[in-house]
Amino acid sequence: EIMQAFWDVEEVQAKAIQHLTSFVKDESALPYLLTFTELITFAMKTHVDSLKLQVDGCSLLLEILSQALEQDVVMALDEKVISSLLDTVRKHSENEELLSLICTLLMMISASEVVAENLRKVGVIPDLLSILRNFLPNEKICLSCCGVLWSLAVSENNVALLKSAVPVTSAVLQEHLQNGTVTESACSALWALSLQGCLTEHEYEPTTALLLDALRVNPERPVLVKNACLALASLLRLSEVSALRLVTDSKGSGINLIKDAYRLHFDDPEVVGSICMLINEMVQYGEMVVLFVESLPLPHPQKIVKKTIGTC
Repeated sequence: EIMQAFWDVEEVQAKAIQHLTSFVKDESALPYLLTFTELITFAMKTHVDSLKLQVDGCSLLLEILSQALEQDVVMALDEKVISSLLDTVRKHSENEELLSLICTLLMMISASEVVAENLRKVGVIPDLLSILRNFLPNEKICLSCCGVLWSLAVSENNVALLKSAVPVTSAVLQEHLQNGTVTESACSALWALSLQGCLTEHEYEPTTALLLDALRVNPERPVLVKNACLALASLLRLSEVSALRLVTDSKGSGINLIKDAYRLHFDDPEVVGSICMLINEMVQYGEMVVLFVESLPLPHPQKIVKKTIGTC
């Protein structure tokens, strides 16, 4: 009631947010806190010039959301709430700390189809790309933004808009190859972008090389291997240039990388499935690749070859 009665008084809103923050450690308070999400974002929108209120408000929303996820409580933020967060992003586009908080929040909520659709409606993708360009060295921001891009790209109809995300996502992958978590997220985003047909012809070869580098540097991460192989399969489906680069990469043949990935993750059905999908795309490019498939330590490699050739 106080937040509603004194909505235009910054000090009152700031103290109310601080008071609510004192309850976040109490798990039983979650239902009570969930009722305040709209009021918190409204306070942020009303006093968007106050950096401290934005940081405190966003931190509180993150705490509430984290608790909701831990307790399997669905927290779908509506378009008004998303719009308020985007206002904050645009007003404080140079504040790295605040943007890191908001991007983390957006990543956590973007898995919901309803939220993802609201993010598309408010036009968040150009803002995400701008944040990535401005804060490319920031691992946390890159992880979060690529996660949101992956969620949005799956169903985004504006391919022209998504095409602008390819060089930025590739730059993230190049910058953070040594960070498995960020690389995982970037590979997911590139996979989604390739499925949507967003890569141009001149991007096939360098993107293939980057994905091979991701496999080369982070072979032990099953989710990364799965996503990289799925992205490579998508690229091979589009272009023989990618197939050629995979086989003849100057840093070492991608064929050996795939063999190594299989040996490391042969007991993970999702990884093996993605490798088999990549193999199915490779087989169409000739006898050399067929021989490679038959050399893999799979139960019935010949069946993969015959099945793939039979469907081409």
